[in-house]
This record gives sequence, C-alpha cells and structure tokens, in this order.
Amino acid sequence: MNHILIIGNVWPEPNSSAAGSRMLQLIQFFRSQKWRITFACAAVDSNHMYDIESLGVSRITIQLNHPSFDEFIKQLQPDIVMFDRFMTEEQFGWRVTNHCPQALKILNTEDLHSLRKTRQEIVKSGKEFQIQDLLQSDIAKREIASIYRSDISLMISDFEIRLLNKHIKIDNEQLFYLPFLFDPITSKTTENWPDYNLRNHFITIGNFRHEPNWDSVLYLKTTIWPLIRKQLPDVELHIYGAYPPPKATQLHNPKQGFHIKGWAKDATKVMKEARICLAPLRFGAGIKGKLAEAMCNGTPSITTTIGIEGMCSKESDWNGFVTDDPKKFAENALKLYKNQSIWQQAQQKGIEIINTRFQKEKFNQDLIDCICIIKENLQEHRSKNFIGAMLQHHTLKSTEYMSRWIEEKNK
Repeated sequence: MNHILIIGNVWPEPNSSAAGSRMLQLIQFFRSQKWRITFACAAVDSNHMYDIESLGVSRITIQLNHPSFDEFIKQLQPDIVMFDRFMTEEQFGWRVTNHCPQALKILNTEDLHSLRKTRQEIVKSGKEFQIQDLLQSDIAKREIASIYRSDISLMISDFEIRLLNKHIKIDNEQLFYLPFLFDPITSKTTENWPDYNLRNHFITIGNFRHEPNWDSVLYLKTTIWPLIRKQLPDVELHIYGAYPPPKATQLHNPKQGFHIKGWAKDATKVMKEARICLAPLRFGAGIKGKLAEAMCNGTPSITTTIGIEGMCSKESDWNGFVTDDPKKFAENALKLYKNQSIWQQAQQKGIEIINTRFQKEKFNQDLIDCICIIKENLQEHRSKNFIGAMLQHHTLKSTEYMSRWIEEKNK
C-alpha cells in the first residue's frame, strides 16, 4: 500500500471553491486505491473546511520555514508527495528532496496561476493579452520552475498543456492531463432535475476571494445585469460565494433584483433551482468550477471565451451561449431565459460535455497507470529531465538558505 503525503496550500473546502472540490476528488481517488493518506497544511482552520479525517485521512498541521518539518518528513517517509500548487512546492520541495529523495513528487497545479495573474493585470491595464506578457512575468518563471522540479504535474486544462508544449517546450512526459472527475450523467440523474418551468431566476456562484469571481460580480452589477433587468423586471440574480467582503455585501440591492446571498450550504440545490448560470469571466485559467457544476445540475449557462477554455473547443457546442461582448451577453441571456426549446437544447449539450470530457473511470485508471510507471522507473524518468535536475540543484541552495535565514530571523 502506497503512502501519499499531500501538502495543502489550504484545508480543502469543496463547498467554497473549485480548488476544494478538485482536492476532494483527488483524495477520494487515492482512497479508492487503498492508499494511506496524510494531509499536511500550514494554513489556519477555516469555517467551511471539509472533515477529511472522516475519509480515513491523517490530518497534520505543519509550519512554514521551520525545522520541525524536517523531522516530520524524516519520520513519515512517504512513497509519494503531492504539492498543492507551486507555492507549496517552493516552500517544502527542497526539504522533501533532502529527506525523501526517492519519493515521487507530484505537483497539483489547479490552474496555471501565472496565466490567471497575467491576464488579470492585462484586463486592468485595458490592453489585449499576448503570450509574451506571460513569458516575461516573474510568477511564470517561478511556476514553470516548479513544474520542472516535479516528477509529474497534474494539469486540469488541455489548453494549458498545449500552451506549455508550444511556448515553453515542456515535454509531455512532465505533464498529466487530469480534468475534473465526474460520474456520468444518466437518465436516472436527469429525473431529479427540475424542468424549465420549475426553475426561476439567474445565478452566479464562486468564492469571493478568487479575483476572477469578484471581477465577474462587479461586471454584472455595473454593465450586464442592468441590461437584463430592463427586459425582465421581475427576474432576479442570485449571487452565491464563500467569504463575501463588505464591498460585496454592499452591492446587495433587492429593488434591482441583485441579491448577494453569500455562502451556499448546498450549492447543488441552488444551482438546480436556477434557470440560467451567468459567468462573464474576463480573466482566469484552468477549468471553471461554477460552469462544470451548472452542467452537472442541468443548468444552461452564458459565459465568455475564457469561461469555456479547457472545457469545450467549439462555441456552438457549449451549454448555452459564449460571447465577450456585454450587450450580446445580455441579449443571449434573454433568449435563453425565455425560450424553452433553446434552453433544453443547451441543457443537452451540457450533458454531452460532462459525459465525453470528464470521464471519471477513464482518467482514474490513466492516473494510476502513470504513477505506477514513473515510480517503477523513477531514476530513468528523472534522467530525461535535465532542466529539472539543474533547477533542483540551484533551488536546494537558494531556497534552502532563504528559508534558513527566515528560521533564524523568527527565533
């Protein structure tokens, strides 16, 4: 039985973010393989964190820049270590390499943070995104270095794999495509969906701490929702998301049909009750959890080209409409909301996307095969990654000395 140590950036919150859902899917996958799992994290406990111990997972609190982790990892001696996002690999990767050199190192990227951050800066500047903007950013250099230092990196979006292949020349042997993992939508599933006439209002959902979500809410408030509300004066927009700050709750305005609902205890329920999901995302990366969740609950959506990235290659195959123009966004929202036939066609497309692109059983088997092959041929696998070995050599010096300096300073 393999023993995997997951070093989390935060404690998993599947009801608060797509990243939390993704982590829970990975934990459940490792448990299905009968692996022993230890989840370690330096973050403080949160209100919505999942009880991972109920799944048989050992839960350990660790410290950043502290020698106690060295003793912890030496005693634990896991077979596999998975870093949750590149910042975690930066913090703990060199310590793992020092004390568990034969442990297989997996980087769970969640999404390309550098792509999301660069796009955010470009949107704020009013310019158009170019690939050179990404390649010149410091955060991209850090994230790509982390990918090279790892034995394998889990990529949630095939768009991001193509980007890394084409523009950074990262070999496919360093990357593993693993989208969201869903059970197929069957006729039994759809029997539990409310039909068109039983659904009302629009919905958008997403953690308010995630910048693309907050920008999307502001964009709806100032630009898109007034256009929709003018044509549908009795219809409401319900905005759900964990950790709404005061600046978000201040947007709550029932007279305008703009309702800030906060954290949804049961996201599935509120998604099923809505007729349409709105997601006017102007920047982001990875796969958008709110849109996957909408399809899993039979809710058509309207989004942008950023929104469908990594989920659908053709706009005409989308679970609704795709546009980056706010006026067309509002027009499509009206068309989809008022036309039952178009709405039902969109719902069917969502079923097809989930059942063809997110096949849980297929990807589960592919992942276990990949891990087993690399573990059995670890030295050969690493010998093909000279850049990773070079970065590992220098990182063990620079990152280690920086961390030790912080240790001394903290004393």
